[in-house]
Amino acid sequence: MYCAIYKSSKKQDTYLYVATKEDFARVPKDLLQMLGDPIHVMDLELSPARKLAREDVVEVIQHLQGRGWHLQLSPQEDWLATH
Repeated sequence: MYCAIYKSSKKQDTYLYVATKEDFARVPKDLLQMLGDPIHVMDLELSPARKLAREDVVEVIQHLQGRGWHLQLSPQEDWLATH
């Protein structure tokens, strides 16, 4: 599965994965506002065998297939969300 990855222009180390490049139709408008203008970082082919540095690739694939997007929070925000 291919995806496009964008970084947030407002939140450091926060990334939005979308199933189709430049297609933000399924991303909630509130989320897009919070992230600011998305900045394209790269396109990536995902598979269960591929390792991602900070995300579970199977979870990312499930989110992309189910809702069309996946949000990767900064390590600090990620930690705050779990504690």
